[in-house]
Amino acid sequence: MRWILYVLIVLVAVISGGWAALALWYQAPGGPVVRTMAAVAWVIFVLTVLALIWAKRGGVPIAAYVLAYVILLAWWGTIAPSNHREWADDVSRMLAGQVDGNRVTLYNVRNFNWRTDDDYDARWETRSYDLDQLSTADVILSSWGVPGISHALISFGFNDGSHVVFSVEIRRRKGQSFSSIGGFFKQFESTIVAADEHDIIRVRTNVRNETDHLYRLRMDKTAMRSLFLAYVQEANELGAKPAFYNTVTSNCVTIVYGMAKQIDPGLPYDYRLLLTSYLPSYLYQVGALDTRYPLAVLTQQGDITARARAIGPGDDFSRAIRTPPEP
Repeated sequence: MRWILYVLIVLVAVISGGWAALALWYQAPGGPVVRTMAAVAWVIFVLTVLALIWAKRGGVPIAAYVLAYVILLAWWGTIAPSNHREWADDVSRMLAGQVDGNRVTLYNVRNFNWRTDDDYDARWETRSYDLDQLSTADVILSSWGVPGISHALISFGFNDGSHVVFSVEIRRRKGQSFSSIGGFFKQFESTIVAADEHDIIRVRTNVRNETDHLYRLRMDKTAMRSLFLAYVQEANELGAKPAFYNTVTSNCVTIVYGMAKQIDPGLPYDYRLLLTSYLPSYLYQVGALDTRYPLAVLTQQGDITARARAIGPGDDFSRAIRTPPEP
């Protein structure tokens, strides 16, 4: 029984202690050296507690660990999200929207011209959209080679051929890079970017060498309108009340799922909402894609990577990525 109890204590200590060490490594005040020292000190503390428990020192080491952990959780609760930091240029402004009947005005629509990740022309625009002219909704999945993981974006098309893409993204500070582990530890705030396709798709295919697939969603105009407005509402709420990005609970797909759930309460939850590279099979299963064709055909036809990379400076980007190559 003592062995079983000790094994259980070790499991609890490893899981909780590992989380706490990472929390200190990512969020302890100070530079990398201070944060590393804090994380190492916590690991030493956990090992000492386990050694004392094994030496039959009673409940004192357990009580000490519980007290220390409560103090750490109290500190963790004081770390609050903010909209006021020194942000990276591409997420420096927050999207805001104003709805007036069928007309939606979006402020801070991004329309960068990217040459490299560090060389670009920064443009932020105010654009107006007539929801009566809303005609299409496409999901774009962008993959950078990590198994099971892609970034999901939704592009809305209008009768005049214009498009606007919404993307739930991390709001990086200057000098920061994405970390999926850091996304569990309040390292990034969430933001919603609205951008021109020539910006937000092209930077992924042509600059970052990602692979992009486009899938046309089967949605009626009422559902498309509701999803569009849900993005605007979410952006306005983030502008008023900042929130942390979370790799699992608040990422580029789970937030969209929450919006879609409001439109269709019967929409099932599925592991493919987390392993986003498998999202097309989920969309196909729930009837959100054109089931007249096999999913493999939709995936092959939807690979827009080569088309995006072949587009010239004066070409219509949105039209070109949707035009299949000639046989």
